[in-house]
Amino acid sequence: MARFDRLRVLNTIVDTGLVPVFYHGDVEVARHIVQACIAGGSPVIEFTNRGDFAPEVFKELSRFLTKESPDVILGVGSVIDEPTAAMYIAYGANFVVGPILNEAVARLCNRRKIAYMPGCGSASEISYAEELGVEIVKIFPGNSVGGPDFVKAILGPMPWTRIMPTGGVDATYESIQAWFKAGVCAVGMGSNLITKETVSAGDWDGIAQKVRQVLAWIREVRGSKSRA
Repeated sequence: MARFDRLRVLNTIVDTGLVPVFYHGDVEVARHIVQACIAGGSPVIEFTNRGDFAPEVFKELSRFLTKESPDVILGVGSVIDEPTAAMYIAYGANFVVGPILNEAVARLCNRRKIAYMPGCGSASEISYAEELGVEIVKIFPGNSVGGPDFVKAILGPMPWTRIMPTGGVDATYESIQAWFKAGVCAVGMGSNLITKETVSAGDWDGIAQKVRQVLAWIREVRGSKSRA
């Protein structure tokens, strides 16, 4: 059962502007990654449903955070069907993200008042997701659907839409600036933020520093945008 209500989850994502995204099949390594993201200043983290026994790893992470970092919001990604979403919700997922839009998942999440962020790649998909109650749409893969220019194009006729790109967001100031100036409300970052090299080396401080830097860039870009 989710520990945080939908409004708090959505507002935290929008206020923070970043959702670190990762998967690892080893519980201990996953804990280190989560702790590194927290140390870097992220109050929200997405664990992706990508490997064998991923739900078991998620369950242990959920229990760990409930005890050790009760203010941190843990959600699940790479969810494409209702049974999978239901299982993760039972294990404590506070939000559900998917690479596609699935009406059954949207209805399940609405029923449980849990934030659902489906992957969309067109104005029609985004509009339908919003009709199903979605507050933040994930555009995926971000660069392949058109990058920041796609965001600008969507927000022209649909200025109420909140967009979070995943895939194609680099851990550079230039990339962060381009996406946020285009109008995104947040970005999801996976392997460009939590790299295989840093995980293999056990460089948890390196992950924390990168998270901290990206969050600083987001604050800087938002500040310069508000002054423009």
